[in-house]
Amino acid sequence: MTALDDRQPRCSPNERRVCLILIVVGLALIGFFGFRAIRSHIRLAHTSLNPETADIEAIRGWMTVPYIAKAYNVPEDYLFTALNIPAAENRKRSLFRIHHLYHFSEKGKIIEIVKAAIQQYRQTLPPQPGPSNE
Repeated sequence: MTALDDRQPRCSPNERRVCLILIVVGLALIGFFGFRAIRSHIRLAHTSLNPETADIEAIRGWMTVPYIAKAYNVPEDYLFTALNIPAAENRKRSLFRIHHLYHFSEKGKIIEIVKAAIQQYRQTLPPQPGPSNE
């Protein structure tokens, strides 16, 4: 007998099963969240964020007012005025958080107010000069 034959196995069969199960669960989680990340990236790539033509239906509760203002080319103060809330302490808060702090009447109401404000602001802008057909 050699010294290798006298060695005890490092892991019991149960420990090996647990280790294998944890690896499989870990790989499944990586696959699941990786798929979701890729799907989100593809959706975002198809969402136009050209400030003049960005689709207001893409506004979500996680967004902040400054983020929306920049993405949709609308002054922050215009949006805060439309929401009738002070700008100073709400710049870093999401629409979802603002909704709960200021008790907007119904779910999604704050997003509807922001969408309406963006549409109203876009209507007040003069038309952008396009390429001439001369």
